[in-house]
Amino acid sequence: MNILLKSIVEQDLESVYNRFDADLFVYLLPLGAKLIQFGGSKKGDIVHLKLPVAGEWVSLITEDGKTNDSYYFVDEGKKLPFPLKYWKHKHILTKLESRTIIEDNMTFSTGYSFLDLLFYPVLYLSFLPRTWQYKSYFKS
Repeated sequence: MNILLKSIVEQDLESVYNRFDADLFVYLLPLGAKLIQFGGSKKGDIVHLKLPVAGEWVSLITEDGKTNDSYYFVDEGKKLPFPLKYWKHKHILTKLESRTIIEDNMTFSTGYSFLDLLFYPVLYLSFLPRTWQYKSYFKS
């Protein structure tokens, strides 16, 4: 299944890209979650979280790139909390005049279509706050 969320923030592309760091990641974490490791947003980097109920989540950055008007990186789950079996999250930052569009494009699977349907709202609601968190974070 796929979840797509977009936010427009009031900062230029370079500024937003340069602030996609551990501080932003900690700011985006759900209540009770802890950042164990943040390697960065480049291919080969690792992000490791400890979630309050679900356990550990370890993702590997498998791709990153840049064009004249965008940056992107992709993280894929290597150790996922139950019931997830597959996770791929493409982060895309796109220039929009003096602002930036931040896109979170997430694909996931539990291995069962029915369970995917049940789990969709849980993941959607977990990531939805990012749409206003990004706006707030990039005001400063």
